[in-house]
Amino acid sequence: MSLDPQIATIIETLDSGFPAVHTMTGEQARAAIRSRFVPAAEPEPVASVEDRTVPGPDGPVTVRIYRPAAATDGPVPTMVYAHGGGWVFCDLDSHDGLCRAFANGMSAVVVSVHYRRASEEGRWPAAAEDVYAVAAWAAETIGELGGDLSALLVGGDSAGGNLAAVTALMARDRRGPALAGQLLLYPVIAANFDTESYRRFGEGFYNPLAALQWYWDQYVPNLADRVNPYASPLHADDLSGLPPAITVVAGHDPLRDEGLAYTEALEAAGVETICRYFDGGVHGFMTMPTFDICGRARARVCADIAELVGRPVTN
Repeated sequence: MSLDPQIATIIETLDSGFPAVHTMTGEQARAAIRSRFVPAAEPEPVASVEDRTVPGPDGPVTVRIYRPAAATDGPVPTMVYAHGGGWVFCDLDSHDGLCRAFANGMSAVVVSVHYRRASEEGRWPAAAEDVYAVAAWAAETIGELGGDLSALLVGGDSAGGNLAAVTALMARDRRGPALAGQLLLYPVIAANFDTESYRRFGEGFYNPLAALQWYWDQYVPNLADRVNPYASPLHADDLSGLPPAITVVAGHDPLRDEGLAYTEALEAAGVETICRYFDGGVHGFMTMPTFDICGRARARVCADIAELVGRPVTN
């Protein structure tokens, strides 16, 4: 295996510059990460961006709705998207660029969810319930959004990938919204810190073991809860009947092995699954647009989603 050449040139800077969030409170970590955020000087144009609130299980949930720049005939796919950030930090702004790219690349409405982040009010399963509630809302109002009821998807990266996978499980178990697919970008799938990929990439690759353990401590502090499939989807006894899945796995990511394991478990359960493996990638690489590998991965999954829902590829 070899690290992507562009990433390799700055991996030490990336790794050393990431805040030691595991030494902070959740509020401190959110402030530290937010202070690093630099908005794009010229965001990718889309047709419209709208912030609004939708009903949630314990109060309103804020969402940001993106509509694709290119005009289309008739309804388009809709993706409910959960951002990453260890369930603790990041927000609608941090993933604005990715959501714009997905709206245009998939010719889809993207509904980005500002779920409750881990705190005293946001422990498990708060975030998952928020994302599920938004998916249910999207299914009910999809016509208003310009979406196609037969092409409602969920997606997310890292901790957001966990929430997307959990939402798919909840939708099946609760006979909730019918989902056409799930997009899981290097998802957090199980609280197992003793895999080969954790041992190989738990230090020096921008997503350290100490931080990953801390994320779980913030979101699911009760160890017994971590085997619940709504916290760790890999622990589900039955994965059959889930919507088709597209998983993205980064080869230099501590989460590599759990992403591959979940892909295999879905396939074994008869779920239509595509795994896109980017050997040179590190965790989070699809939100790093300065790297060519990011562009390739975005284009690949946009094409996969378009094919899944029977739409023309736009890039």
